Amino acid sequence: MRDEKIKSSKEPLIHITKKEDMPLWKAILVRVVAILIAFLFSSLLAYLFIGADPGKFLKAFVDANFGTGDRVWVLIKDVAVLLCIGIAVTPAFRMKFWNIGAEGQVLISALASVAVIMYAPAEWPEWLLVLMMLVAAILSGMIWAIIPAIFKAIWNTNETLFTLMMNYVATYFVGYCLIKWTPNGSSVLGRLSRGYLPVLGNQYLLLILVVAVVTVIMFIYMYYSKQGYEISVVGESVRTANYIGINVKKVIVRTMAISGLLCGLTGFLIVAALDHSVSVTTVGGRGFTAIIVSWLGKFNPFIMILTSFLLVFISQGAGRLSTVFRVSNAFPDVVAGIVIFFVIGCEFFIRYKLHFRHSKTEGSGGGDKAGIKGPDSNDKKPDVPEKKDEGVS
Repeated sequence: MRDEKIKSSKEPLIHITKKEDMPLWKAILVRVVAILIAFLFSSLLAYLFIGADPGKFLKAFVDANFGTGDRVWVLIKDVAVLLCIGIAVTPAFRMKFWNIGAEGQVLISALASVAVIMYAPAEWPEWLLVLMMLVAAILSGMIWAIIPAIFKAIWNTNETLFTLMMNYVATYFVGYCLIKWTPNGSSVLGRLSRGYLPVLGNQYLLLILVVAVVTVIMFIYMYYSKQGYEISVVGESVRTANYIGINVKKVIVRTMAISGLLCGLTGFLIVAALDHSVSVTTVGGRGFTAIIVSWLGKFNPFIMILTSFLLVFISQGAGRLSTVFRVSNAFPDVVAGIVIFFVIGCEFFIRYKLHFRHSKTEGSGGGDKAGIKGPDSNDKKPDVPEKKDEGVS
């Protein structure tokens, strides 16, 4: 009994075990319920702290994204940009190379596109200028991504810290260039007059079509190509990859080059189709948000469309709260954080199960409580023949 109590006291209070694969319909249902609970909880907080009617609170999210035709186009455009960055980091994540540098890779690519506009001869035709912007953006994005990949492949450096620090390098380099390009010292470049992508009906349509094509191509690449297979094998086990003859160093550099290429494409699209300029806030944190997009989408480009939509929907709706209810930006940020917390939290309960340590109850252990008599019970002992003394009387 004492040994059992000691053993029980040493057991942890909570055990976490991995669940078997949950059916798709059930996983979707859990996520939908988590999102609904998050919005209901947020509306309750809004009622308590800012006196907002729950109905108007939820309506603000819908109006911010679907209130007008222009808002719908903006929603789809923002989803496309975030999705493109999310797809860019996904090959590296499948390889378990934690590329946290998408923010800097996109920013340095946008800077390269603007640099082409600033220094290109005035007599260049528009199509040639746009083509050179694309080439410069892709090359700069690839270089910015390959640098940490080489260090990882050769010297096994920490890719998380390396790529994160390169974000700051890119930001300060953009700031330096803006000082050089703005003699008045404002560091605000303004909209440039050249380097525009053609408009197909709507100003965002071409960008959306390009991202749609990229999504399909990357899905095929990661799931139905030899290189995609090599990426998944390296992600599962480097030893297995080496055993079956995969050049792990080559795969690391090549995969990061692809991530940099897609980040470069995103930087080009932001400049040529959206901002027509560059600043230190051009990417606006989407490089970090893309990490959540990729992770929630389970590294599947098609599922990432839904996760991108959800995060953009939350961001646009939270921003609308400031205007509708005349509150500071702090409260909308709290609302966005709560919803994202619920979304990420439900993923834990989809994948894992909690087991709590139970105290002894009747029927669970030895002794009288379990219905088993102990050694001190009054039951008749089995007859054992007595051993007679054989000594001298």
